[in-house]
Amino acid sequence: MLVAAVAEPAPSEQTSFSQLPRPQVIATLAGVMSAMLLAALDQTIVGTAMPRIIADLQGFEHYAWVTTAYLLTSTAGVPIFGKLSDLYGRKLFLLGGVVVFLVGSALCGAAQSMTELVLFRGFQGVGAGCTQAMAFTTIADLFPPSQRGKLSGIFGAVFGLASVVGPTAGGFLTDGPGWRWVFLVNLPLGAVSLAILLFLFPNVRRPRAHHSIDVLGALALLAGVVPLLLALSWGGRDYAWESPLIVGMLIFGAAMSATFVWLEARAAEPIIPLSLFRSRGIATSMAAVGLTAMGMFGTVLFIPLFIQGVIGTTATQSGAVLTPLMLALIVSSTTAGQLISRFGRYRWLAITGVALAAVGMLLLSGMRAGTDYVTVVRNMIVIGLGLGMTFPTFTLAIQNNVDQAVVGAATSTLQFFRSMGGALGVALFGSVLTNSFGTTLRVVLPPEIANGLTPEQFARIANPQALMNPAGMNAVLRGVADPLSPAGDLYIEAIRQALAFSLHNVFLLAGALQVLTVLLLVLLLRDAPLRPSANRTSDEA
Repeated sequence: MLVAAVAEPAPSEQTSFSQLPRPQVIATLAGVMSAMLLAALDQTIVGTAMPRIIADLQGFEHYAWVTTAYLLTSTAGVPIFGKLSDLYGRKLFLLGGVVVFLVGSALCGAAQSMTELVLFRGFQGVGAGCTQAMAFTTIADLFPPSQRGKLSGIFGAVFGLASVVGPTAGGFLTDGPGWRWVFLVNLPLGAVSLAILLFLFPNVRRPRAHHSIDVLGALALLAGVVPLLLALSWGGRDYAWESPLIVGMLIFGAAMSATFVWLEARAAEPIIPLSLFRSRGIATSMAAVGLTAMGMFGTVLFIPLFIQGVIGTTATQSGAVLTPLMLALIVSSTTAGQLISRFGRYRWLAITGVALAAVGMLLLSGMRAGTDYVTVVRNMIVIGLGLGMTFPTFTLAIQNNVDQAVVGAATSTLQFFRSMGGALGVALFGSVLTNSFGTTLRVVLPPEIANGLTPEQFARIANPQALMNPAGMNAVLRGVADPLSPAGDLYIEAIRQALAFSLHNVFLLAGALQVLTVLLLVLLLRDAPLRPSANRTSDEA
C-alpha cells in the first residue's frame, strides 16, 4: 500500500457541509447537476451521430469501440474516485472530472480517425466516471437522510432527461453544424458548470493525519472489470462465446475480481469496504440495483427493434417510443423522492417500483406481430413509472445505513453495480435474442423450404435487417428469393414471426428477473427510519 501523508486542513478549509448559506447550497446543487447531466447526456447523444461519424472517418470495424471505451473507463473509475473523494474531499475530484471530461470532448471533436476517437472517448469516460461518482455523494454531504429523498429523486430524473434529450439533440447537431458538435457542445455548457463549482462549491476535507491509498486494490479492480466488460461486449457479436479469447477474458476477469475481494479484506482503507455488505439493507439494495439495471437496459435496447422489425414503423417512431418511458421515469423518480422525504419510509416504494417494472416487462412479453403502437407506449409508461421509483429509493436505503466517512465509497459502489448490471443485461439478452432467432426461424419456415436452404443461405436470411428497409431486404434475400415475389413475402413474414418470438423470450426473461428481485431481495429490505443527522448514533450502528 502507498501511504500518503496529508496535512491538517488549512483554516480556510471547511470540515463539514453543515451550516452552508442557502444560496451556496443551491449553487452547489446546480453545478453538480449540470455536470452530471453532461456526463449522462454523452451516453445517449453520440448514438444518433454514429452513422455519420463512420461515413466521415471510415472505420466501421471500430464502431462498437466508441461506446465500449467510454463504458469501460467510466464504470471502472466510479468506485475508485468515490473512495478517494472520501479521503481527500469532493471538490478536487469533481473539478478534475469536469476538466478531464471537457478536454476529452474537445479531443473527440477534433479526432481525425476512428482510432483517435476511440482513445479520446476512453479519456472522456474517465472524467464522466469521476463526475458521476460525486453526484449522489454530494447530496449525502449537503443533507441528512431525512432530507435527501427530494434531491435524490430529482438527480435520478436527470438520467431520464438525458435519455430523452440525447438522441434528439444528437440528430439535430449532426444534421446541422455537423457531428463534431455532438462533442464540442459540451465545452460552453461545461465551462459554466466548472465556474460554478470552482467558486461556489465548498472545499470540505475531514481532519485526518494520514491516508492509505489502496493501489493494489485499484489495479486489481481495473484488471477484473475491463476484461469482463470487454468479454460481455464482444461475446456473441464479434466473437463466439466459446472462443478462446472470450473464455480467457472471462476466466482472467473472474480471477482478478476474486483477487480484488481478497485484497479489500486486508486493505487499511479499501476502495469498496467489504464491511458494507454486512448490512442486510446495503447488500439487498446493491443486488436489487444490479438486477433492476439488467432489466432496464434490456428493455431500452430491444424495444426499438420490436417497433421497427415487428410492427414495421419508422426509425423515428421507434426512437420516440422511449420518450413516454423516460418521461414517466422522470415524474416517478421526482415524486418518489418527495414521498420518501414526507413519510420517512422507502421499503414500500422499492417493492412497488420493482413490481411495476416487472408487470411492464411481462406486458411487453405478451406483444406479438399484430400489436399496435399505442399498446407498446402503454407498456413503456408502466415500466417507466416502476423504474423511476427505484432510482432514489435504493440510493437512500444505502446512504441511510452508512456513516458520512464512507458515504462516497458506498454511493459510488451502488453506481458501479448499476453499470455492471446494465452490461450484464445487454450481454445476456443479446445472447438470448441471437440464439432464439435462428432456432425459431427454422421452425416457422415450411419444412420443405427450410430443408432446401444451404447453411450459407440460412445464415444469410437469419437476419432481422431484412425488416428494416428495402436495402436490407435485398441483401438478406439475395440468391434465395425475389423480395417482391410471394416467396419473398413468405420469408419476410417468417423472419418477422421469429423476431417477435425471440423478443418475447427477451422481455419474459427481463420480467422474470424483476419478479425474482422482488421476491428474493426487495421484500427483505428493512425500512429503517431516515436519520435526522448525517452520522449514525451508536445504537443505530
